[in-house]
Amino acid sequence: MEQKRDMPHLHPDSRVDFSSEETLVPEAFRRGRGARSNLSGRFETLARTPFDDGWQGLESLPAFKTQVTVEKPKKIITRNQSPDISFDRSINAYRGCEHGCSYCFARPTHAYMGLSPGLDFESKLFAKAGAAELLERELADPSYVPQTIAMGTNTDPYQPIERRFRITRSVLEVLERFGHPVGIVTKSSLVVRDLDILSRMAEKGLVKVALSVTTLDAKLSRAMEPRASTPEKRLKALEMLSAAGVPSAVMFAPIIPALNDQEMEEVLKSAAQAGAAEAGYVLLRLPLEVRDLFREWLMTEVPDRAGHVLSLMRSMRDGKDYDATWGRRMRGTGPYAWTIGRRFEIAAKRLGLNKIKAKLTTEHFSRAHVKGTQMELF
Repeated sequence: MEQKRDMPHLHPDSRVDFSSEETLVPEAFRRGRGARSNLSGRFETLARTPFDDGWQGLESLPAFKTQVTVEKPKKIITRNQSPDISFDRSINAYRGCEHGCSYCFARPTHAYMGLSPGLDFESKLFAKAGAAELLERELADPSYVPQTIAMGTNTDPYQPIERRFRITRSVLEVLERFGHPVGIVTKSSLVVRDLDILSRMAEKGLVKVALSVTTLDAKLSRAMEPRASTPEKRLKALEMLSAAGVPSAVMFAPIIPALNDQEMEEVLKSAAQAGAAEAGYVLLRLPLEVRDLFREWLMTEVPDRAGHVLSLMRSMRDGKDYDATWGRRMRGTGPYAWTIGRRFEIAAKRLGLNKIKAKLTTEHFSRAHVKGTQMELF
């Protein structure tokens, strides 16, 4: 059964209690998923939540199965002017992410599709078919000025449905042909499928790959990131990338105080042993609906630590659940955030990480191989 009620407007500082049993989707119907509920997005006029009316109506609910809608965007390169990130353009081959990370900061974007940032985000996905053709057209534009394109900044380019749609690989094929640099961030060992392309691009300084490793605890990883590769497989992917000459890095992200921050040094050590040359970290971000979704996850998975985790997060966000201020959103402020930063610096230095950072180049960029043009004659 579904219950309709007025949708609360989510102000950054508001607190809506979505952690009650009333809002949770029964485990049998969300097995293998990260979110615990599927509340309507913030732009909807009504909120729909499942509840048992006494007639066992919940038993008729279908399990959340992955559904993919083919999307036909007009452009594939997304621009940004964020002053605290190192790139100004990115490509996201998919909307939504089947990895189902409980903490994913991209979840609120599903509200723009009229869907829930909860279970919908990880089960109702959109694949951008024709991405390679769009990219080729944009790169061929005489006004286009090449700079590194980032992939994996919003949703994972190597999430499970990439095995079927192969959009990420098709994008890489275009980038290689144009001699265009790309930086990739992923939680999936599927990235090694494309070692043939990546190794060739690496020889020209056109690619860098970062594996996000949140924990070495397989059980915790399974709970937080149910459909992402295991920590062991991610480290193996780092090893294979490094052996193939692909500049590789590890992202210890997100750092969640009192949950995984104690693993920082061991994660960096394991990644360095696997061949990673660079490392970075990002503090947990809880914008908009993510705050309540992650609170639900904490209360169901680690109820004994939930209060402590949230208290420490607020201590690094000026007393709020989240601070979107440029320069603060990734690192936080206050004594605990400062300690995390110093620990990271000391560990990275001891392990020899970040001594040399791979610099990608645009010197190989060329429009000489654009399909369907006279340039193909030469």
